[in-house]
Amino acid sequence: MNRLAVFLLLLATQMAWGGNRYLEQTFRHPPDSAKPWTYWFWINGNISREGITADLEAMARVGIGGVLIMEVAQTNLMAPEGPVAFASPQWREMFKHVVAEAGRLGLQVNMNNDAGWCGSGGPWVTPEFSMQKLVATRLAVNGPQQFEGTLPEPKTLYPYYRDIKVLAFPAPAKGRGATVSKETILDLSAKLNAEGKLVWNVPTGAWQVLRIGCTTTGQKNKPSPQSGLGLECDKFNPEAMRRHFDGFINKLVEDVGPNVGKVFSTVHIDSWEVGTQDWTPRMAEEFRRRRGYDLTPWLVVLAGGPAIASAEETKRFRWDFKRTQAELNDAAYAGAAQSLAHQHGLKLSIEAYGPTGAFLNPLTYGAEADLPMAEFWITRWHAWHLLSPRLLASVGHVYGKPIIGAESFTAWAESDPFTEHPYSVKAIGDWAFCEGINRFVFHRSVL
Repeated sequence: MNRLAVFLLLLATQMAWGGNRYLEQTFRHPPDSAKPWTYWFWINGNISREGITADLEAMARVGIGGVLIMEVAQTNLMAPEGPVAFASPQWREMFKHVVAEAGRLGLQVNMNNDAGWCGSGGPWVTPEFSMQKLVATRLAVNGPQQFEGTLPEPKTLYPYYRDIKVLAFPAPAKGRGATVSKETILDLSAKLNAEGKLVWNVPTGAWQVLRIGCTTTGQKNKPSPQSGLGLECDKFNPEAMRRHFDGFINKLVEDVGPNVGKVFSTVHIDSWEVGTQDWTPRMAEEFRRRRGYDLTPWLVVLAGGPAIASAEETKRFRWDFKRTQAELNDAAYAGAAQSLAHQHGLKLSIEAYGPTGAFLNPLTYGAEADLPMAEFWITRWHAWHLLSPRLLASVGHVYGKPIIGAESFTAWAESDPFTEHPYSVKAIGDWAFCEGINRFVFHRSVL
């Protein structure tokens, strides 16, 4: 063996020995960045300064690195309404106390962006900035004739309704597998007045007239105390997210001042449990910009009408529309939330996955988070829980995000394994580590 080879071998041995010593030292004395966090549930306004201090001191004592605060209320399972209304001046004083005490104890604070454990909503969200859905009514008209009549308004919620288009198409000769030509779809929107009256010189034949509009989906943040309950913000409209952020998180930012970005370090969006939406005021413009063609005739399909051109072309349109929904969710919801958080020195964490059938794309949705998070349970091993750690670890690898968290060891109260020996859940924790999770956020500690 020549001298260079001997030198390289000795160098490699020394580096390996030093690396092993470093690993051993950091394993015995982990840095703060390696500490687990915990969800910290505040139950329906039943909070106090003394309880906050006692909880935080206990967490610091056992090595917790940070808390993720959620205010929740389920009347059938949890405590009755307490004295401190969510987001009230008194509540905000409690939050200032949290930040002061967490700073004293070396803990960090992540605040959920609303009350409850899903979505982004609250009483400050008005219907026009809430999640939107298409609604429609259909009227059969025979021509030729001069039609003058009021088109029935679609069913609405709250009440909130905006007309989008009035479209007419030749009635298909059969109920099942029918298609209509794109060129035969007529846009009658200009012929509808503010009272919903349509004046139209109907061509020969049988026609179907669709009055298509939008209303709120009615989805609310949950499970929330009444004081924090409200409509979910529009996930496709960055202005809706800005208004939501200003309605709650921005007030806390102003309250804690210089501790923002230090102790109060993160804002959080939890699991997707708010259903879906298919409209926003700029949907037609966004669809054309992103997909390159006009959405108008395809509204017939979205409103429950027949396929257009062919079943295959209609299938391709539905895929384009779902892609547009996912892209808007990434940019106008998660992306807008991250931008707002960064403007105030905060990071954003997101449980970036959803149930089967949701339009969101975990890989691109999670990319908008500084701290992507997954979830795993002890007692419910659904496929999307099993899949989320690997999905979000992939987000970390692709987009260079070194910390991948997970809501960890979640369980139902009636079958809580923590009544057993703690070692009984070790295998599940080992599995999560192997999937790529490197920050456990225990579910949960309760104030």
